[in-house]
Amino acid sequence: MPKAVYMKLQLNSRQKKAIQCTDRPLLVLAGAGSGKTRVITEKIAHLIRKGEYQPKHIAALTFTNKAAREMKQRLEKSGLECDGLRVSTFHRLGLDILRREYRQLGYRKSFTLYDGQDSASLVQELMRKTGLQAFEQAQAIHWQISSWKNGAVSPEQAYADATDEKQLAAARLYLQYSHYLHTYNAFDFDDLISRPLQLFSEHQDTLEKWRDRIRYLLVDEYQDTNTSQYQLLQLLVGNRNGLTVVGDDDQSIYGWRGAQSDNLDRLKQDYKGLEVVLL
Repeated sequence: MPKAVYMKLQLNSRQKKAIQCTDRPLLVLAGAGSGKTRVITEKIAHLIRKGEYQPKHIAALTFTNKAAREMKQRLEKSGLECDGLRVSTFHRLGLDILRREYRQLGYRKSFTLYDGQDSASLVQELMRKTGLQAFEQAQAIHWQISSWKNGAVSPEQAYADATDEKQLAAARLYLQYSHYLHTYNAFDFDDLISRPLQLFSEHQDTLEKWRDRIRYLLVDEYQDTNTSQYQLLQLLVGNRNGLTVVGDDDQSIYGWRGAQSDNLDRLKQDYKGLEVVLL
C-alpha cells in the first residue's frame, strides 16, 4: 500500500506491519480499542491492491452478523472493487459449503436448518421414546450433544469414549439424534461447522476445490474459536501462508459455545513460521 495512503489513514507502525505481512501466517494480538478490525479491513484492501489475490479468493470470518456487516461497510466506503469477496460468520461459510456439497453427505437439496428450539424438541422426543422424560435431563443432553459437535467429537467417538452409564445414554441419544436429523433431511446450528469438517476430512477432492476458492483467510476475534472451527480453519489453509488471525488472549465471550482460548497457543505450534504482531 502506498505510503501516502498509510499517512492518510494514520496507521501506526505495528498496524502497518500486520497489514504488509503476506508471506507467512500471521497472528495479531490486540485488545479492545487497538484498531484490530481496521487492520483486517485494511489488510484485505492491501491484498487486493497488491494484486496477489482476487477478491473472490479472499474470505474474512467473524462471529456475529453485525461484525460482518460493519466490515463489509468499511470496505464499500473505501471504494475498492470487492466482487466475490466473502465476509461472513463461520456458520454462514459452513452453510454456503453445505448448500454446494450436500449430496456428498447424503442429503437432498431442500434441506432444513433446525434452530435451537427445533433441535431441543427432537432431543426431548427421542428421550420420550426411550423412557427418559425429565426436562432438565433433556437440556443437559442437548447441551452435551452441542458440546461434542463443537469439540469435533462424532457420535461414534462419543459412544466409544463413554466411561459410565450416564455417558453411554447420552452418546446413544447423540447417535439417534444424528440419524433422525439425516432422516428428516435437516442440519442443526452446530452442523454448520461439524458437517463441513466431516466433509473435508473424508473428501480430499472437495477440500482442494474449496482451498482453491479460498486462498487467503482472515479471522477476527480468533480467541472465540472452538475446536471444530479451528480444525475447519486448518483444513482450509493447509500448509499455505494465506492466513491472518486477530485475537485478544485476555477475552473470550463464547466459552459457553466451546470456545478454546488456547487455540492461540495451538497456532504457534501448528504454524512454525507464524509471525506475531502485538498492537
